Amino acid sequence: MNTKKTNAGQTKASGLSENTADTSVGKSGFLNDNFLLSTETARKLFHEHAQKMPIIDYHCHLDPKEIHEDKPFANLTEAWLYGDHYKWRLMRANGIDEERITGSASDYDRFTAWAETVPKTVGNPLYSWTHLELRRFFGIDSQLNERTAPEIWEQANEKLKQSEFTRRALIANSNVKIVCTTDDPADDLEYHRLLAEEEQRFTVLPTFRPDKALNIDAPGFQDWIVRLEKASGRTASTFAELTDILDDRVRFFHERGGRLSDHALDTLKYEAADADELERIYAKRLNGEDLSEIEVTRYRTELLTRLIGMYARQGWTMQLHLHAYRNNNTPMFRKLGPDTGYDALNDLPLTQSLSRLLDRAEIESGLPKTILYSLNPGDYPALLALMGCYQGGGIAGKMQLGSGWWYNDTRDGMRRQLTLLADNGLLSRFVGMLTDSRSFLSYTRHEYFRRVLCEWIGELADRGEAPDDPELLGRMTEDIAYGNAASYFGFGGK
Repeated sequence: MNTKKTNAGQTKASGLSENTADTSVGKSGFLNDNFLLSTETARKLFHEHAQKMPIIDYHCHLDPKEIHEDKPFANLTEAWLYGDHYKWRLMRANGIDEERITGSASDYDRFTAWAETVPKTVGNPLYSWTHLELRRFFGIDSQLNERTAPEIWEQANEKLKQSEFTRRALIANSNVKIVCTTDDPADDLEYHRLLAEEEQRFTVLPTFRPDKALNIDAPGFQDWIVRLEKASGRTASTFAELTDILDDRVRFFHERGGRLSDHALDTLKYEAADADELERIYAKRLNGEDLSEIEVTRYRTELLTRLIGMYARQGWTMQLHLHAYRNNNTPMFRKLGPDTGYDALNDLPLTQSLSRLLDRAEIESGLPKTILYSLNPGDYPALLALMGCYQGGGIAGKMQLGSGWWYNDTRDGMRRQLTLLADNGLLSRFVGMLTDSRSFLSYTRHEYFRRVLCEWIGELADRGEAPDDPELLGRMTEDIAYGNAASYFGFGGK
């Protein structure tokens, strides 16, 4: 394994945090030192600037309990394949039986199913990600396939027994400074409290994710209200009481270091309602009655508007994840549940409802800092044009176009997002990459993004569209990689 010694004498996995100033071509071939870096400018920007920057992973789905307990992984499958619907989709496309993907097959059989699939993924970013993870975390240079699978399985599993491969060590050794988890308003955030007391190498902060409050039509809504009441010690028998409790929970998250909210708004429709109608809708649902589509839309519009005001008062950043189309395969949804690889892009109209929501928030409370993500890249031009209407307030980059997300988390998707952001805004104010992942091995995605970013900026300079100014371009690269996020989110100097 390629390793280096820290000042404390510990062995630290190299890769994401290692600063290599060598800008030569390096060893040739697959994933060489300069892969994706096609120009000399790009190589200098990556090796001298982007590579050395720490990571702020401001949106992920890691479990704070897992981070706190810091248990070793049983094997590579647990660390790599559990819950990874990116890989599951490709295995299905490769004809792998579901038994070896999410079924009762052994962990080794699941791993060999992925090993059989990997050679077929050339051209997909998962081919690069898979081998980056093997190299950066395990020091394994071999290409994964059916022939190499047994040896890689043994090598990786031996490494996973070592102390530098626990959950927390993987985070710390990836040069991660801040992790923002995704947390329900009813959570007690106890593991965040414990981590704040115990962990010195990095900080884990909560993110307020009130999807269950907004999805009034979802099964289990009444049960969730009971959970919220228990967490708050208050009753939520009316809509007014519900919003008061949520305001309290926002303040509770703030006390625990939370500075962001996040919303999965797969569809966004705007319909205003008055207070009396909201109380009728809420009471109707608590009584177990079904709601009409327009009632659901009105409830969600009004609750979301109130939540935006809460975020603005706290100085938070609001994240809106738009236009996923969930659970398309009904038999597989019934068998496996959500987040198992059966979601797609949505292409419903967006601009009018989003504009009405943002405009009303601006009128009533003022918009907080906002990041808009869309799973449909066709939405980017409209989002960028709309964002420009709400910049201001003396806040640099107040409105952000979120990084290429999910299906756009590719070289082409990242470049498209960077290009449109530069064309229509200030790329130099962009808060950069996030993992959006449930895996502790996903931090190589930051390296991948930083290489794409340096490639893109290098091309700009080499075409003569940007000056040959190492200080200007180097600072811009470091800001997008780390500095902008560090200043934008207001983590209190952490």
